[in-house]
Amino acid sequence: MEIQIRMDCPAPGLDAQKIKVRAKRVLKDLACHDKELSILFTDDEHMAALNRQYRGKEGATDVLSFSMLEEPDGDLSPDFESIMLGDVVISVDTALRDAEELEQPFEETVERLMIHGILHLLGYDHEKSSLDAIRMREEEERLIAQFEKP
Repeated sequence: MEIQIRMDCPAPGLDAQKIKVRAKRVLKDLACHDKELSILFTDDEHMAALNRQYRGKEGATDVLSFSMLEEPDGDLSPDFESIMLGDVVISVDTALRDAEELEQPFEETVERLMIHGILHLLGYDHEKSSLDAIRMREEEERLIAQFEKP
């Protein structure tokens, strides 16, 4: 299992090695221990450009996911054998604002966004229905709780 972390902008207090360890733990828990993952930390300007280019939406967002397992119609490929799971892109600027608004540590906000992005790579989609949103939120909570265990 290989996790690549790239920092395109400063992320104060963020430990890239710890994020990598946590990402590995999430992938292992989701039975993706043989997959590779890329996580990019960027700023709002770059995130807004990606959001516009790939989703047709204006402005920055907190996290984007680009699955290597997804078919053009949005469904997961039956060929789950691809070793590369995909890319998760996190806006440091938005994560910092979210952390302040939620009154939680920046690192915890980033971990939640990472989990959210990984779940999207695996086909979870909170925008399809309220039931899917609940299912995704429950899985996020279950996975974040794993970090509290030794």
